[in-house]
Amino acid sequence: MFAAERRQLILEMVRANGAVSLRELARVVQTSEVTVRRDVRALEAEGLLDRRHGGAVLPGGFTRESGFPQKSHLATAEKTAIADLAASFVEEGEAIVVGAGTTTQELARRLARVPGLTVVTNSLLVAQALAHANRVEVVMTGGTLRGSNYALVGSGAEQSLQGLRVSRAFLSGSGLTAERGLSTSNMLSASVDRALVQAAAEVVVLADHTKLGTDTMFQTVPTDVITRLVTDEPPAHDDRAATELQALADQGVQIAVAGSSAGGGDAAPAGRQQPRRDVPLPGPRRGQMPAGGPQLRSAASVLGEQQQNERERARVADLRRR
Repeated sequence: MFAAERRQLILEMVRANGAVSLRELARVVQTSEVTVRRDVRALEAEGLLDRRHGGAVLPGGFTRESGFPQKSHLATAEKTAIADLAASFVEEGEAIVVGAGTTTQELARRLARVPGLTVVTNSLLVAQALAHANRVEVVMTGGTLRGSNYALVGSGAEQSLQGLRVSRAFLSGSGLTAERGLSTSNMLSASVDRALVQAAAEVVVLADHTKLGTDTMFQTVPTDVITRLVTDEPPAHDDRAATELQALADQGVQIAVAGSSAGGGDAAPAGRQQPRRDVPLPGPRRGQMPAGGPQLRSAASVLGEQQQNERERARVADLRRR
């Protein structure tokens, strides 16, 4: 493919989706990320798009929201890895809220295996993913259906969340920065996400590296409210994404980095913590004595010892009478 053809295809993808990662562009145009980065720089010089952390966006600073069909094909490997890791933080019997989005939909597919779980959601896609999970109770909010992302929004959704209290909220969005936190491009979606946050003791944000440093119109979750960010490993050359992660960690956000099948990266920078599960050491089974403890004895040995003790007491009593 000639350079002009590549750049035209790149421009069409960005216009259709609002934001596209370099990794995804390289896959579509079937070339290296180095070549794609060169093409993006050339298109930026012409004012046709803007470069962002590991990707390209529409010019003008704020990205517009993509529809569900476009989002579902972006960063699929990263979203899968993020969903796998996020699911490991959910425990049996919890009550959680899960917001709308393609990444949270991937999370919901994994939550179907968690017994005793209660999931409150405004997303039809999340509810659909859990519809056949026998041990998971799904509670839908009210509201008006927003067709572009299959989510319930509006005052009905917000009112149905009043008085609700759960352990965790899992949310996604269009962009994430250390300065403003999580944001989205739609006012109604942002308002419902804020109501979901108010219902939760902890807030977990799911965002792949292409959203780091991207700022959109409506703030949903300020940085100081975010408990944990689950993200993927940015490409080794994406210094700005690593800087954004460091800034989030400096503000107290716990960073959990998921491995991506799209390829590994360099070691995590300072401030980025790999998730860790403390597993208790196995103890003795019930009724089993630990190594080095008392040993079982036969009945005969116990009886012989008792007879020996009887003879010893009789001898001592005889000596005292003398």
